[in-house]
Amino acid sequence: MNSENFTLCEKVVAPSYVRQGSQARRGHEQLIRLLLEQVRSTRDLVPIQGFCGCPLKFSVYQGKCPEEGWSESTVELFLNELAVMDSNNFLGNCGVGEREGRVASGLVARRHYRLIHGIGRSGDIAAVQPKAAGSSLLNKLTNSVVLDILKISGVRSVASCFVVPMATGMSLTLCFLTLRHRRPKARYIIWPRIDQKSCFKSMITAGFEPVVVENVLDGDELRTDLEAIERKIEELGAENVLCVHSTTSCFAPRVPDRLEELATMCAKYDIPHIVNNAYGVQSSKCMHLIQQGARVGRIDAFVQSLDKNFMVPVGGAIIAGFDEAFVQEISKMYPGRASASPSLDVLITLLSLGASGYKKYLSERKEIYSFLAQELKNLASAHGERLLHTPRNPISLAMSLDGLQASSDQAVTQLGSMLFTRQVSGARVIPLGKEQVVNGRTFCGFMSHSNSYPCPYLNAASAIGITREDVTLCMKKLDKCLKMLKKDAVKSSSTVLEVNQEVPGEE
Repeated sequence: MNSENFTLCEKVVAPSYVRQGSQARRGHEQLIRLLLEQVRSTRDLVPIQGFCGCPLKFSVYQGKCPEEGWSESTVELFLNELAVMDSNNFLGNCGVGEREGRVASGLVARRHYRLIHGIGRSGDIAAVQPKAAGSSLLNKLTNSVVLDILKISGVRSVASCFVVPMATGMSLTLCFLTLRHRRPKARYIIWPRIDQKSCFKSMITAGFEPVVVENVLDGDELRTDLEAIERKIEELGAENVLCVHSTTSCFAPRVPDRLEELATMCAKYDIPHIVNNAYGVQSSKCMHLIQQGARVGRIDAFVQSLDKNFMVPVGGAIIAGFDEAFVQEISKMYPGRASASPSLDVLITLLSLGASGYKKYLSERKEIYSFLAQELKNLASAHGERLLHTPRNPISLAMSLDGLQASSDQAVTQLGSMLFTRQVSGARVIPLGKEQVVNGRTFCGFMSHSNSYPCPYLNAASAIGITREDVTLCMKKLDKCLKMLKKDAVKSSSTVLEVNQEVPGEE
């Protein structure tokens, strides 16, 4: 309500009560005003050359995530204020086009806070929609708040980013397709092996040929083979390589790629460098690697998942980079308008948490990583196994399953199914020698990131939002499963022994 309406309210309710309500309302509005005041343009429609040789104009906005989180009432007030700025919510609006923000179900409309038009326009996901000032403002604010969080998380020199309504794999594909226009002769993408299907398929979908470079074993860790990558660049010819596609966040015993060395190599050969940072925002180590890689060499873009880093529903990612022009090229490559749901989800989350709330989650995750490592080490020792030594992986841990493998060929995979049926989600049991065909290519030892990792193992991760109770209950269930499998193995051995003893007597 505006001041005039509050004055009219004083004719109905005691003025002192109305003034109190007005002051409360101003408290909400002050938070919203502060958010808007902190958004600034880093460039005022500066023309640059696009990938088609046409001049582009863009403006990058940078803002601040509120230090303290907002109440749900403030968030809902803000979203309702945005919604009434969209044409589908205008009083007396009469739409005669094919896309007028019509929604048949009131439940659907409320689910989206009546922000129906989505974001972007047919030629640019970052463009402002004339019909939807509120949704366009939502888009700009989300990107500016997310950019601030990326800086807070460790990549201080990131220049630009945008939320895209696709998961990590398709977002990587969008980056590769954008590079195609800069390097039309290139057909190869050099990829240090990471056994995750969407990473591999993102390159195939973009129409390129992945050049898989096997990792090298360093103790228990699987690390980037820098020499093999440089040999591949020289063998294929730098001009024929679209980019190097590296990874930060990964399942142990694989560890983050050696980004500083790769970035230096890419700068040396003038080859683009795209980083899959799927769930790396939550790790200060992963973000530090990206920051350092950009400082000493070349990183063109890095991509991260919304759900894995910000605890929102699956379906969105952040594409970020150190060159505003290139990030804008990627956004312009996205065809058509886009769903605003991922932007809405992450903005609500970050406004609710505030920067301090998000930093608290990051700190707790790191503490629980140490707790999980100790608990897993103790459990492994109790069962004659060991915690694999992977100090360069800041999120994921692995425990050997040599004893289980020795007891039965099926015991390792059986452990995985037992944990799943006992509601332990996220744990990965990796047997020896598994083969998997992905888009026509056969990977040996699939899921272990290596053709021949020395032992089977179990993965567990300390990801954002995990609690000590999650770890304690997981260890209890894992301990019980391992004891049951050992007991079954002893029974099986006894049965075999009895049968072997009976045979000579029968003869």
